[in-house]
Amino acid sequence: MFSHIMMGANDVEASRTFYNAVLGALGHPPAVQDPKGRYFYVTESGIFAITRPIDGQAATHANGGTIGFAAANPEAVDAWHAAGLENGGDACEGPPGMRQNGMYVAYLRDPSGNKICALHR
Repeated sequence: MFSHIMMGANDVEASRTFYNAVLGALGHPPAVQDPKGRYFYVTESGIFAITRPIDGQAATHANGGTIGFAAANPEAVDAWHAAGLENGGDACEGPPGMRQNGMYVAYLRDPSGNKICALHR
């Protein structure tokens, strides 16, 4: 359904460091920068990108919005969470673990306040 997700960032370099760490923990390569200063994480299943907002205004996070990244196993979820905390992220939604729906998840806020999740089914 989705081709890509583009997320606004106030400090693109801090966000690049953060996402290189958390997405690297899930086995994805570091971001590639384009001539406009945007960073792209290109995978077989889609593209995730970060950019300064093109309207020149501050990036803001979605109230109630979450972007979820697939993880191969619970250990990858834990590594993702640890990498995020070590690279400017903040824990949210409790510690990593199994939820009632049978999914192993962890949540973080990135350096711009966006809520993201790693999930293993």
